[in-house]
Amino acid sequence: MAKTKKRLKIIGIVSLVIILIGLFVPLPLYSETPGEADDLKSYIKVDGKKPKVDGQYMITAVYLSQVNGIGAIIAALNPTASLMTSREANGGSSATESKEINRIYMNSAVNEAKVNAYKAAKVPYKRTFNGIYVMSVQDTSNFKKYLKVGDTVTAVDQKKFNSAQGFQKYIRARKVGTKLTITYKHKKQVKQATGKSVALEGTKNLPGMGIGLTDSVAVSSPRKISADMGEIGGPSGGLMFSLEMYDSLANENLANGRKIAGTGTIDKAGHVGEIGGIDKKVIVAHEAGAKIFFAPYIKPTKQNLKYEIDGQTNYQQAVKTAKKYAPNMKIVPVKTFNDALTYLRDK
Repeated sequence: MAKTKKRLKIIGIVSLVIILIGLFVPLPLYSETPGEADDLKSYIKVDGKKPKVDGQYMITAVYLSQVNGIGAIIAALNPTASLMTSREANGGSSATESKEINRIYMNSAVNEAKVNAYKAAKVPYKRTFNGIYVMSVQDTSNFKKYLKVGDTVTAVDQKKFNSAQGFQKYIRARKVGTKLTITYKHKKQVKQATGKSVALEGTKNLPGMGIGLTDSVAVSSPRKISADMGEIGGPSGGLMFSLEMYDSLANENLANGRKIAGTGTIDKAGHVGEIGGIDKKVIVAHEAGAKIFFAPYIKPTKQNLKYEIDGQTNYQQAVKTAKKYAPNMKIVPVKTFNDALTYLRDK
């Protein structure tokens, strides 16, 4: 009898320890919650000074944090939070790689925003293509032992190009298994590596280096614009950067005393792209007092809705969230930077 009691006591202690570990040890889960909406005047300088804008353009952000058992329970009970796996949160990259990827995306967003602002304000500028950032390296790549996330490929077979498409066109004109010699920068050191092209992930015979990539560009102008975003990363501030920069350069009062929030990527041609976490961004924009929120718009079709979060486009999610949490905030659909300019001029 005594042995049975002792055994049950041990089992109880072990079970309690297991429960406590499950509650307090970090899990491979992340919680995405509403973050903050900040006035871009705090981050951007034009000609070395804080932008002179009559109003506020706000960058909206979400908080993403790894959770333990208790945190997972709290997130599950929070209607404004979303639980996601480590892969969903970091795209299959390590936390360190994810941070570097978001830094690269932020740098690209700032530079392409400058292009749009300078162009719209008719300010002379120069956009210089420096190569392609390495955003990921697939397991089958023959350059996996050389390239790291954050490296910049500047040439292939001693040939330089003016865009990522130039690199892709050159490589795709040859069969899978063709020998390639790449020139790349790793931590400011120029290096070379030779390997064979492989079939890109998800394809049978589309040749490539086996990397995810984005343009590495620099933008210069007599009217200097700088942005120190601190720990904020990712590409989703592109549209709002463009608006803040343009309003600071142009001879028009575009903000006109209003608090304006929004989100969306931007490319050199001014196209606005979809992002993640837009529902949380609508909530923080409302809490910060914004009355206008720009949301990326794509036409909802059966084909593209297959790939959308919860089967809804960014605009549909934003409208649904605003109806519940921000009924007095206007959700404005935009496909391009010019769509946002036109709306602000007309309203």
